[in-house]
Amino acid sequence: MRASATPAGIRWTADLDGPSSDAVNVTRTGGLTIAGSQRVTHGPARIATVVSAPHTTARLVASVRADVDATVPSGAGIAVELRGERAGGTWTEWRDAGTALPAATATVQARVTLTATGASPVLRSLRLTATPGPQALTAAPRALAARTYRVYGTREGLVGSSTANGHVITSRDHFVALPSRRGLSPKGSSQYSVKVCNPSNGRCETAPVWDVGPWNTKDDYWNPSSQRQMWQDLPQGKPEAQAAYQDGYNNRKDEFNRTVPNPAGIDLADGTFYDGLGMNDNGWVNVTYLWTGDDTPGGGWPTVQQGAKGEDVKTVQYLLNHHGANLTVDGDFGSGTGAAVRAFQSSHGLASDGIVGPNTWGALIVTVQKGSNNTAVRAVQSQLTAHGYNTGVDGDFGSGTDSSVRAFQSAAHLGVDGIVGPQTWQALVGS
Repeated sequence: MRASATPAGIRWTADLDGPSSDAVNVTRTGGLTIAGSQRVTHGPARIATVVSAPHTTARLVASVRADVDATVPSGAGIAVELRGERAGGTWTEWRDAGTALPAATATVQARVTLTATGASPVLRSLRLTATPGPQALTAAPRALAARTYRVYGTREGLVGSSTANGHVITSRDHFVALPSRRGLSPKGSSQYSVKVCNPSNGRCETAPVWDVGPWNTKDDYWNPSSQRQMWQDLPQGKPEAQAAYQDGYNNRKDEFNRTVPNPAGIDLADGTFYDGLGMNDNGWVNVTYLWTGDDTPGGGWPTVQQGAKGEDVKTVQYLLNHHGANLTVDGDFGSGTGAAVRAFQSSHGLASDGIVGPNTWGALIVTVQKGSNNTAVRAVQSQLTAHGYNTGVDGDFGSGTDSSVRAFQSAAHLGVDGIVGPQTWQALVGS
């Protein structure tokens, strides 16, 4: 059941008590408070959440400001996030109140998170004020294919604990945790889900995002760098924990000043870890963040194998050379390229079949940007030229290449940052 439409520019009070609202670990005596001792699985505080009933406005809105009537003791906090329903019926990611929504929308939902290390905050009311947006309802520009990144996966365990959305973890459970609440599904839903693939055996599972972690809670690394909640100087697709562990980033600390002992970018519930993916130890996995794209034909990673010819074969050859091969880049997938692919796959724990599919693409690509000078840049420049952006193929990522990348990203409805990460690579070779 949805609230009645709101006249343009009129404030409304969020419905946090109705039948369409969703509350976890909350009491409503004298206002909303944290009910008990439920703690964030990857943080120090007790937590409670309330998701409001969806609210329909009379005009499209671009952002929503929140005003709370609350008592917030020392060591406690109240965070308000908003999301909007897209024209196709799916939801945008959550965004902090007062910041721009990912797309103009006529249906808004609020999520309130109460945290405390001591006494609970008390929320008496939540007033929302919408800023009008463009008054033409169109589907939000989205990537042709959902973003896929190779990240380090760890087993969550914690059976009997509660996740960030209130789910109580069971034995052999099936869900994942990501280090940002922007893609956290409401309890029991799969509105934000990922496809996780184990490159060592080819097994995959689609699982909902029901928890926040590991390590960080504001690291939406799958988004363009300029849109990340924190760590905006890191390349898209690289979790902060991975940068801290591998590169000494942030003095090897996470956002809570803890030393990071592994590069994890995703936590996997036991059932997903053991039964779905057939993993026996933590390791690298390929993760597709399904809400970041759609199933438009032509998107995604192409399959390239012996007998193929063309620009995507040249990209494979350039990238293999970047990783140490010595191929002639001629766009012809012959026996030499096949042997180089199989050697690369074997050295990276992939099925050694000589076929370049999603898992092999995910291992081959490297992030390049202005200032890079290598063979992978040649692959980018050659693809850009094939797409009509006349770019010299010299391996030097200078201002001309940067301008061409930005123009391509804009045309492909990607985040325009000039950085060729997994999403831009995927758009280059998948179209």
